[in-house]
Amino acid sequence: MLYFDIRSLEARAETVDGVLDAADPVWEASDPRPEGAGVYVTGRLSLAGHGRFYFSGSLKGSAATTCRRCLTDVSVSVQNAVQLLFAEAGTDEAEEDDVVPLPPGARVVDLRPAIREEWLLAVPGFALCREDCLGLCITCGTDRNTGACTCAPSIDPRWDALRENRNA
Repeated sequence: MLYFDIRSLEARAETVDGVLDAADPVWEASDPRPEGAGVYVTGRLSLAGHGRFYFSGSLKGSAATTCRRCLTDVSVSVQNAVQLLFAEAGTDEAEEDDVVPLPPGARVVDLRPAIREEWLLAVPGFALCREDCLGLCITCGTDRNTGACTCAPSIDPRWDALRENRNA
């Protein structure tokens, strides 16, 4: 469970132990989705003053992405520590960039949108299928990890003047 009743949070802190499912409507079409069960979230959510709540915990899972060199599908492990401050909208604190605003009169603290944003920040933007990935041939597009291509090396015509100068 990733949403909590504010009245119960005012009485005592809650232990967070839940999963943000890959099929949850919080995800947008362009998001790097978690694989398998989703994003596993653990931590503690507690009252941090009137109308303020603090979450400290972690998220982990694996994301499906593509290799930045050869464009093959890659699964990357994602794990990140998370600290979030939630505050009622309309307060000075809620206007700060690192504070998650709660709608006025909110009855629950929903961690899902904030966890989604933390996930997006934690997923590597440039994953590699392996460290020694050779990538694609720039001329024919052959995956150079599976074998050499038969293309002649391309010569950039912008360097012709220097080549002529060197040969003279």
